Amino acid sequence: MTKPIQVYRGGYLESTHDVHIAIVDTKGNLKYSYGDPSRLTFPRSALKPFQAISLIESGAAEHFSFTDEEIAVSCASHSGEEIHRSTVLGMMEKINIKESDLYCGPQIPKDIEGYKTVIRNGGDVSPVFNNCSGKHTGMIAASLYLNESPKTYYELSHPLQQRIIDIMADVFGMKREDIEAAIDGCGLPTHYLPLKNFALGFARLARPDQLEDMTHRDALERIRNSMMAHPRLVAGKDRFDTDVMKVLKGKLVSKMGAEGMQGIGLVEEGLGIAIKVEDGNDRGAYVAAMKVLEQLNILDKKMVERLLKYEKEPIFNTVGEKVGEITAEFTLNKHED
Repeated sequence: MTKPIQVYRGGYLESTHDVHIAIVDTKGNLKYSYGDPSRLTFPRSALKPFQAISLIESGAAEHFSFTDEEIAVSCASHSGEEIHRSTVLGMMEKINIKESDLYCGPQIPKDIEGYKTVIRNGGDVSPVFNNCSGKHTGMIAASLYLNESPKTYYELSHPLQQRIIDIMADVFGMKREDIEAAIDGCGLPTHYLPLKNFALGFARLARPDQLEDMTHRDALERIRNSMMAHPRLVAGKDRFDTDVMKVLKGKLVSKMGAEGMQGIGLVEEGLGIAIKVEDGNDRGAYVAAMKVLEQLNILDKKMVERLLKYEKEPIFNTVGEKVGEITAEFTLNKHED
């Protein structure tokens, strides 16, 4: 049986990937699924919007007068473009820290042309180029404001990280003791969750007004609105999260994560979508997301045309010729109430 994500070369099937999908409403009811909606996984950077709740609820965002652009980049896996770096540097100036204070360290950015320009001008990558630099800056801001040892903000035992676990338990509908942790690529804790609980978080991010508990409603609303208003800051040029939020302006919030993770919140429908490519290959996540959006009737013809490169992701050789494509072929299972 052919797997749901299919990679073609010259019209011939070359590779395949399995995928798991959970789609839930704001109360956690499973509405649609594919594969194992309870699969445990690390959402990786797709957790960033929820980690940013602590920045707002601590009072730090208000105290340091962080703009919506700065909130958006705090949730970002950015490409290291000039707009990303200048926004993060602006946050750092407000809280009076240096790049060396960011535990994430430097990283070659996705914005290769911008990186080449920096190198030609005699510069080099620094921590602000790291795709997680906004998240780290936001966490330091919260630690500084609460006078909680900003030098060790990244440690799991730090009060900030412990509050984040409390927040995740609330938003994802889990018991605190059931949330396990490991270390992400940027040095911060990342958390091990069932896919359907992660989908619940995105449903609530999309529609915080449907939460009976007011605790995190305001923070979720500001994060959602900031991400949707400034999609370029959440990812970058020619990135799925940025493009899908631009094309479906105000209709959804989207955030990718490493190892084939994708989270999407549908605003009008009040649904959260969590996608995990089984083998961790990122190339399957976006075509799977497009297939889900099509089956939920979220996309019209013009939207599909503008996002076509994600529906049928082209494969190019080293001289720029298209030699294949990645597609998704599956049908969601609908669950009755």
